[in-house]
Amino acid sequence: MREIVGEALAKRLVDWGVDTVFGLPGDGINGLMEGFRRQRERLRFVLVHHEEAAAFMATGYAKATGRLGVCAATSGPGAIHLLNGLYDAKLDHAPVLALTGMQETSVLGSLYQQEVHTPQLYENVAAYNLMVTNPQQLPGVVDIAIRTALAKRTVVHLSFPNDIQVAEASADPYRHVSPGKPPVSSPVLSRPPVPAAHDELDRAAQVLSEGGKVAMLVGIGARDARDEVLAVADCLAAPIVKTLSGKQVVPDEHPLTTGGLGLLGTKPSEELMEECDTLLMVGTCFPYASYLPAPGKVRVVQIDREASRIGLRLPVEVALAADARTALRQLLPLLNPTADRSFLEKYQRGSAEWRTSMKALRDPSRHPIAPSYFMGCIDELAADDAILTCDSGTIATWSARHWTIRGGREYYLSGNLATMAPGLPYAIAMQHAFPGRQVIAFVGDGGFAMLMAEFLTAARHDLPIKVMVNNNNSYGQILWEQILLGYPEYAVRHREPEADFSGWARSCGGYGVKVTDPGRLPDAVREALAHPGPALVDCSVNPNEPPMPGKVRYEQAKEFTEAFLRGQPHRIATFATVARDKINQLRS
Repeated sequence: MREIVGEALAKRLVDWGVDTVFGLPGDGINGLMEGFRRQRERLRFVLVHHEEAAAFMATGYAKATGRLGVCAATSGPGAIHLLNGLYDAKLDHAPVLALTGMQETSVLGSLYQQEVHTPQLYENVAAYNLMVTNPQQLPGVVDIAIRTALAKRTVVHLSFPNDIQVAEASADPYRHVSPGKPPVSSPVLSRPPVPAAHDELDRAAQVLSEGGKVAMLVGIGARDARDEVLAVADCLAAPIVKTLSGKQVVPDEHPLTTGGLGLLGTKPSEELMEECDTLLMVGTCFPYASYLPAPGKVRVVQIDREASRIGLRLPVEVALAADARTALRQLLPLLNPTADRSFLEKYQRGSAEWRTSMKALRDPSRHPIAPSYFMGCIDELAADDAILTCDSGTIATWSARHWTIRGGREYYLSGNLATMAPGLPYAIAMQHAFPGRQVIAFVGDGGFAMLMAEFLTAARHDLPIKVMVNNNNSYGQILWEQILLGYPEYAVRHREPEADFSGWARSCGGYGVKVTDPGRLPDAVREALAHPGPALVDCSVNPNEPPMPGKVRYEQAKEFTEAFLRGQPHRIATFATVARDKINQLRS
Protein backbone atom coordinates (compact mmCIF):
# COMPACT_ATOMS: atom_id res chain seq x y z
CA MET A 1 0.00 0.00 0.00
CA ARG A 2 1.45 3.35 -1.02
CA GLU A 3 2.36 5.72 1.78
CA ILE A 4 0.14 8.78 1.95
CA VAL A 5 0.86 12.13 3.58
CA GLY A 6 -1.30 11.21 6.58
CA GLU A 7 0.90 8.19 7.25
CA ALA A 8 4.10 10.16 6.72
CA LEU A 9 2.86 12.57 9.38
CA ALA A 10 2.04 9.76 11.80
CA LYS A 11 5.44 8.15 11.30
CA ARG A 12 7.21 11.42 11.97
CA LEU A 13 5.25 11.93 15.18
CA VAL A 14 6.42 8.50 16.31
CA ASP A 15 10.00 9.40 15.37
CA TRP A 16 9.72 12.34 17.78
CA GLY A 17 8.57 10.06 20.59
CA VAL A 18 4.89 10.96 20.39
CA ASP A 19 2.74 8.06 21.60
CA THR A 20 -0.69 9.68 22.00
CA VAL A 21 -2.95 11.94 19.95
CA PHE A 22 -6.13 13.33 21.51
CA GLY A 23 -8.90 14.20 19.10
CA LEU A 24 -12.21 13.77 17.34
CA PRO A 25 -12.38 12.59 13.70
CA GLY A 26 -14.26 14.26 10.88
CA ASP A 27 -14.35 14.25 7.12
CA GLY A 28 -11.83 17.08 7.10
CA ILE A 29 -9.11 14.84 8.55
CA ASN A 30 -9.98 11.40 7.17
CA GLY A 31 -6.58 11.21 5.49
CA LEU A 32 -4.85 11.95 8.79
CA MET A 33 -7.01 9.36 10.53
CA GLU A 34 -5.96 6.76 7.95
CA GLY A 35 -2.35 7.61 8.72
CA PHE A 36 -3.00 7.17 12.45
CA ARG A 37 -4.76 3.86 11.71
CA ARG A 38 -1.75 2.55 9.84
CA GLN A 39 0.50 3.42 12.77
CA ARG A 40 -1.97 2.36 15.49
CA GLU A 41 0.48 -0.12 17.04
CA ARG A 42 2.85 2.73 17.85
CA LEU A 43 0.57 5.75 18.03
CA ARG A 44 -2.53 5.73 20.24
CA PHE A 45 -5.53 7.84 19.23
CA VAL A 46 -7.70 8.85 22.20
CA LEU A 47 -11.24 9.48 20.97
CA VAL A 48 -12.92 12.30 22.92
CA HIS A 49 -16.38 13.85 22.95
CA HIS A 50 -15.44 17.50 22.42
CA GLU A 51 -12.48 19.05 20.64
CA GLU A 52 -11.98 21.59 23.44
CA ALA A 53 -11.34 18.63 25.74
CA ALA A 54 -8.82 17.21 23.25
CA ALA A 55 -6.82 20.44 23.40
CA PHE A 56 -7.01 20.46 27.20
CA MET A 57 -5.82 16.85 27.23
CA ALA A 58 -2.85 17.67 25.01
CA THR A 59 -2.05 20.61 27.29
CA GLY A 60 -2.35 18.56 30.47
CA TYR A 61 -0.21 15.82 28.97
CA ALA A 62 2.47 18.36 28.08
CA LYS A 63 2.36 20.06 31.47
CA ALA A 64 2.72 16.83 33.42
CA THR A 65 5.31 15.09 31.24
CA GLY A 66 7.27 17.94 29.69
CA ARG A 67 6.82 16.14 26.37
CA LEU A 68 4.91 17.24 23.28
CA GLY A 69 1.11 17.14 23.57
CA VAL A 70 -0.76 16.53 20.32
CA CYS A 71 -4.41 17.14 19.48
CA ALA A 72 -6.32 16.76 16.21
CA ALA A 73 -9.60 18.15 14.92
CA THR A 74 -11.45 18.35 11.66
CA SER A 75 -11.79 21.48 9.53
CA GLY A 76 -14.07 24.38 10.39
CA PRO A 77 -15.98 23.92 13.66
CA GLY A 78 -13.68 21.21 14.97
CA ALA A 79 -10.63 23.43 14.59
CA ILE A 80 -12.47 26.33 16.21
CA HIS A 81 -13.30 24.21 19.25
CA LEU A 82 -9.61 23.58 19.95
CA LEU A 83 -8.80 27.21 20.60
CA ASN A 84 -9.57 27.52 24.32
CA GLY A 85 -7.35 24.60 25.23
CA LEU A 86 -4.61 25.87 22.93
CA TYR A 87 -4.61 29.28 24.58
CA ASP A 88 -4.28 27.50 27.91
CA ALA A 89 -1.14 25.82 26.56
CA LYS A 90 0.24 29.06 25.14
CA LEU A 91 -0.23 31.09 28.31
CA ASP A 92 1.20 28.36 30.56
CA HIS A 93 4.13 27.57 28.21
CA ALA A 94 3.19 23.97 27.40
CA PRO A 95 4.47 22.44 24.12
CA VAL A 96 1.43 21.42 22.05
CA LEU A 97 1.00 20.55 18.37
CA ALA A 98 -2.47 21.11 16.90
CA LEU A 99 -3.35 19.24 13.71
CA THR A 100 -6.39 20.42 11.78
CA GLY A 101 -8.06 19.72 8.47
CA MET A 102 -8.77 22.08 5.61
CA GLN A 103 -10.99 21.85 2.53
CA GLU A 104 -9.27 20.46 -0.52
CA THR A 105 -7.11 22.92 -2.38
CA SER A 106 -9.26 22.96 -5.53
CA VAL A 107 -12.22 24.55 -3.71
CA LEU A 108 -10.41 27.01 -1.46
CA GLY A 109 -11.70 30.53 -1.93
CA SER A 110 -15.06 29.37 -3.32
CA LEU A 111 -17.06 29.79 -0.08
CA TYR A 112 -17.17 26.03 0.29
CA GLN A 113 -18.81 24.43 3.33
CA GLN A 114 -16.73 24.72 6.53
CA GLU A 115 -14.10 26.78 4.75
CA VAL A 116 -12.51 28.38 7.80
CA HIS A 117 -8.94 29.39 7.18
CA THR A 118 -7.34 28.08 10.36
CA PRO A 119 -3.86 29.57 9.76
CA GLN A 120 -5.43 33.02 10.02
CA LEU A 121 -7.61 31.91 12.95
CA TYR A 122 -4.57 30.51 14.80
CA GLU A 123 -2.27 33.41 14.00
CA ASN A 124 -2.22 34.68 17.58
CA VAL A 125 -2.04 31.35 19.38
CA ALA A 126 0.56 29.43 17.35
CA ALA A 127 4.26 30.28 17.18
CA TYR A 128 4.62 28.15 14.04
CA ASN A 129 1.50 28.11 11.88
CA LEU A 130 1.31 26.56 8.42
CA MET A 131 -1.11 25.11 5.89
CA VAL A 132 0.68 22.28 4.09
CA THR A 133 0.16 22.53 0.33
CA ASN A 134 2.69 20.08 -1.10
CA PRO A 135 3.64 16.52 -0.03
CA GLN A 136 7.27 17.52 -0.52
CA GLN A 137 7.05 19.70 2.60
CA LEU A 138 6.90 16.58 4.76
CA PRO A 139 8.51 15.58 6.99
CA GLY A 140 10.56 18.79 7.13
CA VAL A 141 7.79 21.12 8.29
CA VAL A 142 6.72 18.60 10.94
CA ASP A 143 10.23 18.72 12.35
CA ILE A 144 10.25 22.52 12.32
CA ALA A 145 6.87 22.70 14.05
CA ILE A 146 7.75 20.19 16.77
CA ARG A 147 11.18 21.67 17.36
CA THR A 148 9.58 25.10 17.76
CA ALA A 149 7.00 23.79 20.23
CA LEU A 150 9.59 22.05 22.40
CA ALA A 151 12.26 24.74 22.22
CA LYS A 152 9.90 27.63 22.93
CA ARG A 153 7.42 25.62 25.05
CA THR A 154 4.46 26.89 23.12
CA VAL A 155 1.71 26.02 20.61
CA VAL A 156 2.34 25.14 16.97
CA HIS A 157 -0.19 24.33 14.25
CA LEU A 158 -0.23 22.41 10.99
CA SER A 159 -3.31 22.41 8.77
CA PHE A 160 -3.73 19.82 6.00
CA PRO A 161 -6.15 20.18 3.07
CA ASN A 162 -7.85 16.83 2.71
CA ASP A 163 -6.58 16.21 -0.81
CA ILE A 164 -3.03 16.71 0.44
CA GLN A 165 -3.67 14.25 3.30
CA VAL A 166 -4.37 11.38 0.90
CA ALA A 167 -1.76 12.33 -1.70
CA GLU A 168 1.16 9.98 -2.17
CA ALA A 169 3.85 11.02 0.30
CA SER A 170 6.54 10.97 -2.40
CA ALA A 171 4.48 12.98 -4.89
CA ASP A 172 6.29 15.89 -6.49
CA PRO A 173 3.47 17.56 -8.43
CA TYR A 174 5.03 20.85 -9.46
CA ARG A 175 7.98 22.04 -11.47
CA HIS A 176 10.79 23.42 -9.28
CA VAL A 177 11.60 26.92 -10.47
CA SER A 178 13.52 28.33 -7.51
CA PRO A 179 17.00 27.48 -6.22
CA GLY A 180 15.46 26.29 -2.95
CA LYS A 181 14.75 22.68 -2.05
CA PRO A 182 12.08 21.10 0.17
CA PRO A 183 13.15 21.15 3.84
CA VAL A 184 15.23 18.16 4.90
CA SER A 185 15.49 17.69 8.64
CA SER A 186 15.72 15.12 11.42
CA PRO A 187 13.66 14.49 14.58
CA VAL A 188 16.22 15.79 17.05
CA LEU A 189 16.35 18.72 19.44
CA SER A 190 19.13 19.85 21.75
CA ARG A 191 18.09 21.69 24.91
CA PRO A 192 21.22 21.94 27.05
CA PRO A 193 20.94 23.61 30.46
CA VAL A 194 21.30 27.37 30.17
CA PRO A 195 23.79 28.72 32.74
CA ALA A 196 23.82 32.26 34.05
CA ALA A 197 26.60 34.67 33.12
CA HIS A 198 29.35 34.78 35.76
CA ASP A 199 29.39 38.57 36.18
CA GLU A 200 25.63 38.60 36.72
CA LEU A 201 25.95 35.76 39.26
CA ASP A 202 28.49 37.78 41.23
CA ARG A 203 26.18 40.80 41.26
CA ALA A 204 23.21 38.65 42.27
CA ALA A 205 25.18 37.09 45.13
CA GLN A 206 26.20 40.52 46.35
CA VAL A 207 22.61 41.85 46.33
CA LEU A 208 21.26 38.79 48.12
CA SER A 209 24.05 38.68 50.70
CA GLU A 210 23.51 42.35 51.53
CA GLY A 211 19.80 41.85 52.16
CA GLY A 212 18.56 41.95 55.72
CA LYS A 213 15.13 40.48 55.05
CA VAL A 214 15.37 38.27 51.98
CA ALA A 215 12.37 36.42 50.54
CA MET A 216 12.02 34.02 47.61
CA LEU A 217 9.09 33.83 45.20
CA VAL A 218 9.12 30.60 43.17
CA GLY A 219 6.92 29.48 40.30
CA ILE A 220 6.38 26.45 38.09
CA GLY A 221 9.60 27.28 36.23
CA ALA A 222 11.41 25.91 39.29
CA ARG A 223 9.54 22.58 39.36
CA ASP A 224 12.73 20.60 38.74
CA ALA A 225 14.79 22.62 41.21
CA ARG A 226 13.26 21.73 44.59
CA ASP A 227 16.55 20.80 46.25
CA GLU A 228 18.28 23.89 44.89
CA VAL A 229 15.44 26.21 45.96
CA LEU A 230 15.54 24.79 49.49
CA ALA A 231 19.33 25.01 49.69
CA VAL A 232 19.44 28.68 48.65
CA ALA A 233 16.53 29.55 50.95
CA ASP A 234 18.25 27.88 53.89
CA CYS A 235 21.51 29.66 53.16
CA LEU A 236 19.81 33.07 52.99
CA ALA A 237 17.32 32.30 55.81
CA ALA A 238 14.75 33.37 53.23
CA PRO A 239 11.09 32.27 53.50
CA ILE A 240 9.77 30.76 50.26
CA VAL A 241 6.50 32.06 48.80
CA LYS A 242 4.93 29.94 46.04
CA THR A 243 2.77 30.93 43.11
CA LEU A 244 -0.33 28.79 42.62
CA SER A 245 1.09 27.07 39.53
CA GLY A 246 4.33 26.56 41.46
CA LYS A 247 2.60 24.99 44.45
CA GLN A 248 4.33 21.65 43.84
CA VAL A 249 7.86 23.07 43.87
CA VAL A 250 8.22 22.85 47.67
CA PRO A 251 6.29 20.64 50.15
CA ASP A 252 3.54 22.67 51.80
CA GLU A 253 4.55 21.86 55.36
CA HIS A 254 8.27 22.43 54.84
CA PRO A 255 9.57 24.89 57.46
CA LEU A 256 11.05 27.15 54.78
CA THR A 257 7.79 27.98 52.98
CA THR A 258 4.92 30.28 53.89
CA GLY A 259 2.68 28.96 51.11
CA GLY A 260 0.92 30.77 48.30
CA LEU A 261 0.43 34.42 47.40
CA GLY A 262 -2.51 36.45 46.18
CA LEU A 263 -6.25 36.16 46.67
CA LEU A 264 -5.81 32.40 47.10
CA GLY A 265 -2.68 32.72 49.21
CA THR A 266 -1.79 32.87 52.87
CA LYS A 267 -1.65 35.69 55.38
CA PRO A 268 2.04 35.18 56.25
CA SER A 269 2.99 35.23 52.55
CA GLU A 270 1.20 38.53 52.03
CA GLU A 271 2.74 40.09 55.14
CA LEU A 272 6.15 38.78 54.13
CA MET A 273 5.94 40.60 50.81
CA GLU A 274 5.14 43.80 52.67
CA GLU A 275 8.18 43.49 54.95
CA CYS A 276 11.01 42.01 52.87
CA ASP A 277 13.79 44.27 51.57
CA THR A 278 15.21 41.83 48.98
CA LEU A 279 13.33 39.47 46.67
CA LEU A 280 14.68 36.52 44.67
CA MET A 281 12.18 35.51 41.98
CA VAL A 282 12.73 32.06 40.46
CA GLY A 283 10.79 30.67 37.48
CA THR A 284 7.87 33.07 37.71
CA CYS A 285 6.57 36.40 36.44
CA PHE A 286 3.70 36.45 38.98
CA PRO A 287 0.99 38.63 37.39
CA TYR A 288 -0.80 40.08 40.43
CA ALA A 289 1.52 43.00 41.11
CA SER A 290 -0.67 44.42 43.89
CA TYR A 291 0.51 41.50 46.06
CA LEU A 292 4.18 42.16 45.32
CA PRO A 293 6.37 44.72 47.12
CA ALA A 294 6.02 48.26 45.90
CA PRO A 295 8.51 49.16 43.13
CA GLY A 296 11.62 50.70 44.63
CA LYS A 297 10.95 49.23 48.06
CA VAL A 298 12.96 46.07 47.46
CA ARG A 299 16.04 44.97 45.57
CA VAL A 300 15.10 42.26 43.08
CA VAL A 301 17.03 39.40 41.53
CA GLN A 302 15.07 37.38 38.97
CA ILE A 303 15.90 34.02 37.37
CA ASP A 304 14.02 32.93 34.26
CA ARG A 305 15.04 30.93 31.21
CA GLU A 306 13.14 33.36 28.99
CA ALA A 307 14.86 36.74 29.21
CA SER A 308 11.79 38.61 27.92
CA ARG A 309 9.83 37.60 31.03
CA ILE A 310 12.30 39.19 33.43
CA GLY A 311 11.27 42.56 34.82
CA LEU A 312 7.61 42.39 33.80
CA ARG A 313 6.27 43.15 37.30
CA LEU A 314 9.04 44.88 39.26
CA PRO A 315 12.24 46.78 38.46
CA VAL A 316 14.99 44.15 38.54
CA GLU A 317 18.49 44.92 39.75
CA VAL A 318 20.03 41.68 38.49
CA ALA A 319 18.58 39.54 35.68
CA LEU A 320 19.71 35.93 35.34
CA ALA A 321 18.49 34.49 32.05
CA ALA A 322 19.07 30.83 32.85
CA ASP A 323 17.50 27.57 33.92
CA ALA A 324 16.35 27.76 37.52
CA ARG A 325 18.17 24.62 38.62
CA THR A 326 21.43 25.52 36.90
CA ALA A 327 21.45 29.14 38.06
CA LEU A 328 20.68 28.25 41.69
CA ARG A 329 23.48 25.67 41.69
CA GLN A 330 25.85 28.31 40.35
CA LEU A 331 24.64 30.89 42.84
CA LEU A 332 24.76 28.85 46.04
CA PRO A 333 28.58 28.72 46.53
CA LEU A 334 28.76 32.49 46.03
CA LEU A 335 26.36 33.33 48.86
CA ASN A 336 27.30 34.25 52.40
CA PRO A 337 25.17 32.21 54.83
CA THR A 338 22.86 34.42 56.86
CA ALA A 339 23.54 34.19 60.59
CA ASP A 340 20.51 36.17 61.74
CA ARG A 341 17.49 33.93 61.11
CA SER A 342 14.97 36.02 63.05
CA PHE A 343 13.13 37.14 59.90
CA LEU A 344 12.66 33.53 58.79
CA GLU A 345 11.69 32.39 62.28
CA LYS A 346 9.02 35.08 62.53
CA TYR A 347 7.29 33.78 59.41
CA GLN A 348 7.77 30.17 60.42
CA ARG A 349 5.68 30.95 63.48
CA GLY A 350 3.13 32.73 61.31
CA SER A 351 2.96 29.80 58.89
CA ALA A 352 2.42 27.32 61.72
CA GLU A 353 -0.47 29.44 62.99
CA TRP A 354 -1.92 29.69 59.48
CA ARG A 355 -1.81 25.94 58.91
CA THR A 356 -3.52 25.38 62.25
CA SER A 357 -6.28 27.85 61.36
CA MET A 358 -6.79 26.22 57.95
CA LYS A 359 -7.13 22.77 59.51
CA ALA A 360 -9.71 24.22 61.89
CA LEU A 361 -11.91 24.98 58.86
CA ARG A 362 -12.13 21.26 58.06
CA ASP A 363 -15.15 21.01 60.33
CA PRO A 364 -16.92 17.63 60.00
CA SER A 365 -19.98 18.90 61.89
CA ARG A 366 -20.89 21.65 59.46
CA HIS A 367 -24.06 21.34 57.42
CA PRO A 368 -24.16 22.19 54.56
CA ILE A 369 -20.74 20.61 54.10
CA ALA A 370 -17.83 23.04 54.23
CA PRO A 371 -15.86 22.88 50.94
CA SER A 372 -12.65 23.00 52.99
CA TYR A 373 -13.76 19.78 54.74
CA PHE A 374 -14.42 18.11 51.38
CA MET A 375 -10.97 19.04 50.11
CA GLY A 376 -9.50 18.05 53.48
CA CYS A 377 -10.96 14.55 53.21
CA ILE A 378 -9.42 14.15 49.75
CA ASP A 379 -6.09 15.42 51.03
CA GLU A 380 -6.00 12.99 53.95
CA LEU A 381 -7.02 9.92 51.96
CA ALA A 382 -5.16 10.43 48.66
CA ALA A 383 -1.86 8.72 47.90
CA ASP A 384 1.44 10.44 48.57
CA ASP A 385 2.23 10.45 44.85
CA ALA A 386 -1.25 11.48 43.70
CA ILE A 387 -1.74 14.04 40.94
CA LEU A 388 -4.48 16.62 41.57
CA THR A 389 -5.96 18.59 38.70
CA CYS A 390 -8.19 21.53 39.41
CA ASP A 391 -10.62 23.79 37.61
CA SER A 392 -10.68 27.57 37.94
CA GLY A 393 -13.00 29.07 40.54
CA THR A 394 -13.51 28.80 44.28
CA ILE A 395 -12.26 25.22 43.98
CA ALA A 396 -8.81 26.64 43.25
CA THR A 397 -8.95 28.36 46.65
CA TRP A 398 -9.93 25.21 48.51
CA SER A 399 -7.31 23.12 46.72
CA ALA A 400 -4.59 25.75 47.15
CA ARG A 401 -5.13 25.79 50.90
CA HIS A 402 -6.15 22.21 51.65
CA TRP A 403 -4.30 20.02 49.13
CA THR A 404 -0.97 19.30 50.78
CA ILE A 405 2.07 18.81 48.58
CA ARG A 406 4.09 15.99 50.13
CA GLY A 407 6.08 13.08 48.77
CA GLY A 408 5.64 12.91 45.02
CA ARG A 409 2.35 14.77 44.82
CA GLU A 410 1.70 17.13 41.95
CA TYR A 411 -0.84 19.87 41.22
CA TYR A 412 -2.05 21.32 37.91
CA LEU A 413 -4.58 23.91 36.84
CA SER A 414 -5.05 26.58 34.18
CA GLY A 415 -2.65 29.13 35.60
CA ASN A 416 -2.63 32.17 33.33
CA LEU A 417 -5.74 31.63 31.22
CA ALA A 418 -7.69 30.55 34.32
CA THR A 419 -10.31 28.95 32.12
CA MET A 420 -13.15 26.80 33.34
CA ALA A 421 -13.35 23.03 32.71
CA PRO A 422 -9.76 21.75 32.20
CA GLY A 423 -9.70 19.65 35.38
CA LEU A 424 -11.43 16.57 33.96
CA PRO A 425 -9.57 16.52 30.58
CA TYR A 426 -6.26 17.12 32.37
CA ALA A 427 -6.94 14.10 34.59
CA ILE A 428 -7.70 11.88 31.60
CA ALA A 429 -4.47 12.89 29.84
CA MET A 430 -2.35 12.48 32.97
CA GLN A 431 -3.84 9.07 33.69
CA HIS A 432 -2.82 8.06 30.16
CA ALA A 433 0.68 9.38 30.82
CA PHE A 434 0.99 7.82 34.30
CA PRO A 435 -1.23 4.72 34.37
CA GLY A 436 0.14 3.54 37.72
CA ARG A 437 -0.57 6.73 39.65
CA GLN A 438 -3.68 8.03 41.36
CA VAL A 439 -5.11 10.97 39.39
CA ILE A 440 -7.82 13.12 40.99
CA ALA A 441 -9.82 15.93 39.36
CA PHE A 442 -11.20 18.45 41.86
CA VAL A 443 -13.83 20.36 39.90
CA GLY A 444 -16.81 22.63 40.44
CA ASP A 445 -20.30 21.83 39.24
CA GLY A 446 -20.03 24.64 36.66
CA GLY A 447 -16.81 23.43 35.07
CA PHE A 448 -17.81 19.77 35.24
CA ALA A 449 -21.13 20.48 33.47
CA MET A 450 -19.26 22.09 30.59
CA LEU A 451 -17.30 18.96 29.63
CA MET A 452 -18.95 16.20 31.66
CA ALA A 453 -19.18 13.97 28.58
CA GLU A 454 -15.47 13.32 29.04
CA PHE A 455 -16.24 11.18 32.09
CA LEU A 456 -17.66 8.79 29.50
CA THR A 457 -14.34 9.09 27.65
CA ALA A 458 -12.57 7.95 30.83
CA ALA A 459 -14.95 5.01 31.21
CA ARG A 460 -14.57 3.95 27.58
CA HIS A 461 -10.79 4.00 27.88
CA ASP A 462 -10.81 2.16 31.23
CA LEU A 463 -9.11 5.04 33.02
CA PRO A 464 -9.42 4.94 36.84
CA ILE A 465 -9.56 8.71 37.30
CA LYS A 466 -11.30 10.07 40.40
CA VAL A 467 -13.57 13.10 39.97
CA MET A 468 -14.55 15.11 43.04
CA VAL A 469 -17.34 17.59 42.28
CA ASN A 470 -17.54 20.56 44.66
CA ASN A 471 -21.23 21.22 44.01
CA ASN A 472 -22.48 24.60 45.22
CA ASN A 473 -25.03 24.87 42.38
CA SER A 474 -23.56 28.19 41.32
CA TYR A 475 -20.64 29.91 39.63
CA GLY A 476 -19.07 30.55 43.00
CA GLN A 477 -16.00 32.54 42.04
CA ILE A 478 -18.02 34.91 39.87
CA LEU A 479 -20.50 35.34 42.72
CA TRP A 480 -17.82 36.53 45.13
CA GLU A 481 -16.11 38.64 42.49
CA GLN A 482 -19.37 40.55 41.99
CA ILE A 483 -19.62 41.12 45.74
CA LEU A 484 -15.99 42.29 45.98
CA LEU A 485 -16.84 44.97 43.41
CA GLY A 486 -19.44 46.23 45.85
CA TYR A 487 -22.44 44.85 43.93
CA PRO A 488 -25.00 42.26 45.01
CA GLU A 489 -24.70 38.95 43.15
CA TYR A 490 -26.74 38.52 39.99
CA ALA A 491 -27.41 35.54 37.67
CA VAL A 492 -24.76 33.29 39.17
CA ARG A 493 -26.85 30.64 40.98
CA HIS A 494 -28.75 27.82 39.31
CA ARG A 495 -32.31 27.02 40.28
CA GLU A 496 -32.99 24.26 42.77
CA PRO A 497 -32.76 21.34 42.94
CA GLU A 498 -29.09 21.10 42.21
CA ALA A 499 -27.83 18.57 39.70
CA ASP A 500 -26.90 15.07 40.83
CA PHE A 501 -23.88 14.17 38.72
CA SER A 502 -23.45 10.79 40.39
CA GLY A 503 -26.25 9.41 38.21
CA TRP A 504 -24.29 10.37 35.10
CA ALA A 505 -21.20 8.61 36.44
CA ARG A 506 -23.13 5.42 37.08
CA SER A 507 -24.78 5.55 33.67
CA CYS A 508 -21.29 5.67 32.13
CA GLY A 509 -20.37 2.48 33.96
CA GLY A 510 -18.36 4.18 36.69
CA TYR A 511 -18.73 4.60 40.43
CA GLY A 512 -20.95 7.51 41.43
CA VAL A 513 -22.23 8.72 44.79
CA LYS A 514 -24.06 11.85 45.93
CA VAL A 515 -23.11 13.14 49.38
CA THR A 516 -25.12 15.65 51.39
CA ASP A 517 -24.31 14.36 54.90
CA PRO A 518 -20.85 15.31 56.21
CA GLY A 519 -20.75 12.08 58.22
CA ARG A 520 -20.89 10.07 54.99
CA LEU A 521 -18.19 12.04 53.19
CA PRO A 522 -14.95 10.30 54.33
CA ASP A 523 -16.29 6.85 53.42
CA ALA A 524 -17.55 8.09 50.06
CA VAL A 525 -14.14 9.56 49.18
CA ARG A 526 -12.37 6.42 50.42
CA GLU A 527 -14.63 4.15 48.33
CA ALA A 528 -14.14 6.28 45.22
CA LEU A 529 -10.36 6.26 45.58
CA ALA A 530 -10.38 2.48 46.04
CA HIS A 531 -12.66 1.82 43.05
CA PRO A 532 -10.71 0.13 40.22
CA GLY A 533 -12.33 2.22 37.48
CA PRO A 534 -13.46 5.82 37.01
CA ALA A 535 -15.27 7.18 40.06
CA LEU A 536 -17.14 10.36 40.95
CA VAL A 537 -18.16 11.92 44.25
CA ASP A 538 -20.75 14.69 43.93
CA CYS A 539 -20.59 16.60 47.20
CA SER A 540 -23.20 19.24 48.05
CA VAL A 541 -21.23 22.02 49.71
CA ASN A 542 -22.21 25.27 51.37
CA PRO A 543 -22.98 27.74 48.56
CA ASN A 544 -22.51 30.67 50.95
CA GLU A 545 -18.92 29.91 51.93
CA PRO A 546 -16.80 32.87 50.80
CA PRO A 547 -13.22 32.16 49.69
CA MET A 548 -11.77 34.73 52.07
CA PRO A 549 -8.40 36.31 51.21
CA GLY A 550 -5.50 35.38 53.43
CA LYS A 551 -5.42 38.94 54.69
CA VAL A 552 -8.55 41.05 54.27
CA ARG A 553 -7.67 44.51 52.98
CA TYR A 554 -9.66 47.63 53.80
CA GLU A 555 -10.88 48.04 50.21
CA GLN A 556 -12.10 44.43 50.12
CA ALA A 557 -13.98 44.79 53.40
CA LYS A 558 -15.51 48.06 52.22
CA GLU A 559 -16.79 46.64 48.93
CA PHE A 560 -18.02 43.49 50.67
CA THR A 561 -20.03 45.61 53.11
CA GLU A 562 -21.44 47.84 50.38
CA ALA A 563 -22.68 44.82 48.43
CA PHE A 564 -24.56 43.61 51.49
CA LEU A 565 -26.03 47.05 52.13
CA ARG A 566 -27.23 47.17 48.51
CA GLY A 567 -29.30 44.05 48.93
CA GLN A 568 -27.03 41.02 48.62
CA PRO A 569 -29.25 37.92 48.88
CA HIS A 570 -28.30 35.09 51.27
CA ARG A 571 -26.47 37.63 53.44
CA ILE A 572 -27.62 36.07 56.73
CA ALA A 573 -26.35 32.64 55.70
CA THR A 574 -23.06 34.15 54.52
CA PHE A 575 -22.51 36.08 57.75
CA ALA A 576 -23.30 32.95 59.74
CA THR A 577 -20.75 30.98 57.72
CA VAL A 578 -18.02 33.61 58.16
CA ALA A 579 -18.74 33.79 61.89
CA ARG A 580 -18.58 30.01 62.25
CA ASP A 581 -15.28 29.90 60.39
CA LYS A 582 -13.81 32.59 62.61
CA ILE A 583 -14.97 30.82 65.77
CA ASN A 584 -13.32 27.58 64.61
CA GLN A 585 -10.10 29.41 63.84
CA LEU A 586 -10.05 31.15 67.22
CA ARG A 587 -10.66 27.84 68.97
CA SER A 588 -7.71 26.33 67.15
